[in-house]
Formats: sequence, C-alpha cells, structure tokens
Amino acid sequence: MIVERSMSDGWLTNTYLVAAGPNTDAFLVDAGGPMEPLFAKASEHGLNVTHILLTHHHGDHVSALGDALERYPDAQVLAHPEERVPGTTGDLHPGDELTIGGLNVKALHTPGHTAGMLNLLVDGKELFTGDTLFKGSVGGVRAPGSTSFEDIKHSIMEVILTLPPETVLRPGHTEPSTVGDELEHNKFVRLWRGLDPEGDEPCKALGEDATLILLGDDYDGGHKAWVRWPDGRDDIVPGSKIER
Repeated sequence: MIVERSMSDGWLTNTYLVAAGPNTDAFLVDAGGPMEPLFAKASEHGLNVTHILLTHHHGDHVSALGDALERYPDAQVLAHPEERVPGTTGDLHPGDELTIGGLNVKALHTPGHTAGMLNLLVDGKELFTGDTLFKGSVGGVRAPGSTSFEDIKHSIMEVILTLPPETVLRPGHTEPSTVGDELEHNKFVRLWRGLDPEGDEPCKALGEDATLILLGDDYDGGHKAWVRWPDGRDDIVPGSKIER
C-alpha cells in the first residue's frame, strides 16, 4: 500500500494520498495542504486520484480542497452529511464501504470532536482517525460542531481501540501510531482503562472552577486537559485554558 503524507506548517494538519500500489486509482484523505508534494507523489507513482474523502468539516482539513479539485476536477468529494463543505459531491454514511483501486475503505462514525466525524478503515489494516485520536492524545470537544466527552470516549474506546493492536493509526495531525501503542501509552486511554488513577487537583478551566483529572499531552507539543465540572460533567479542553 502507498501512503504519502503532507503536513501543513501552521496547523500541523495531515493530508494523505493512498493507493494499493503504483499505476492505479487513488484517494486523498482530507485536503488541508500543502497539496503540491502529494501531486508530485501521485505523478511519481502513476496514480489517478478519483476520490477525496473528508473526515470532518473544520477549515484546517479542507482549506486546500479547491487546489485539489483544480488538479483532479472529476474526483468525487465525499463526507458525512453533517460535515459537507463547498465542493462536496456526495455523502459518505457510517458503515458505507468503497472500493478504490482495489482497496476497501469503510467509514466508521466517531463523533465527539464533531458530530459527523468519520474514521476511514482501509483494508482492515490502517485507520485514518481525523481529529478523534492522536499519537499520545485525544481530540477536544470544544471545537465548532463538537458533541460531548462521552461521545469521544466511546468513539476511542469502543470503536477505534477495539481494532487489532497492530492496526496503524494515521491521525489528522502529526505522527502515526498503532492501536496497541495507544492502549499502552496514551495517558487518557490509560485512565479510561483504569490503569492509572484520576487526578483531583482543583483548577480553573476556561475561567471556571473545575477539578483537573489529567493534564495530558497534545499533538503540537502542548497539553490537553480532562477536567470535571462541579456538576459532575467531564470535558476535554485546551491545556492553555487551565489555571493551576
């Protein structure tokens, strides 16, 4: 399988070019740019990009969609119905399966960061996780269109991390991982598994009183925080919004 990655400088957003092998049909996962390196790789491998599959609608994942469509004007642009953006040509529903250049692509619904977030499982071996799960971190539930802590926990623990441990995880930002690595090393996952104790430090989160359950890592070298509000609700917020 060919998997080429381009990562934007500012947002650290990944765009992927995926194909079964050279001289076949291929697809893009998201379109956050820069696109030129992927265009070059497609030409180098003799690939015909027929589809652009969007994990979700946030601007850092679709900002270069126009560039991609200028290069591949006949490509189908598919997204969950709640994640459509200008340029989308069709819907990709949870459970839908596509065959592109001999690869099977299955859409898994993983709400939390957004309501219609899709993860894309390719040939049962590689999962493109969008902004649901990162290497060592998890997606936040404070971005536009987000749903809840309970949703993203379920998406990670009951959908993604039930896949075989050798499954390669290719997130929407920065470096890849595997299911096995995240089960063992991701601090949020370890707490959800009951392997490590929850914290109980009082803090301010977004200017409000809260309990800091975990100040974990984030993909950009900063932090992401799991907090609990006085009414018992859990939340995941940027680490920069925590006052200790």
